[in-house]
Amino acid sequence: MTKKEVTSKQAATAASKVLRSQTASKSAKSAAGSALSQAKAPNKVTRTQAGTAASVTLRSQSSSKAVKSSAGSALTQRPTRKK
Repeated sequence: MTKKEVTSKQAATAASKVLRSQTASKSAKSAAGSALSQAKAPNKVTRTQAGTAASVTLRSQSSSKAVKSSAGSALTQRPTRKK
């Protein structure tokens, strides 16, 4: 099932900063890339690997606000699970 959500301008800006950062972790960049690719594409969803990276990033205490913003955006665009 496809979610009809897109990354906000604020989250896309944060994701761009994360991708340009030399100190951001690999998981943070994966989540940021996923969020940025969905900026104007409501039919795209976050894949499992990027969702896992976003989850790890959000749980990290050392992640910056920009990193967590882009990771949160990527995570909210995961497809809903079938029960």
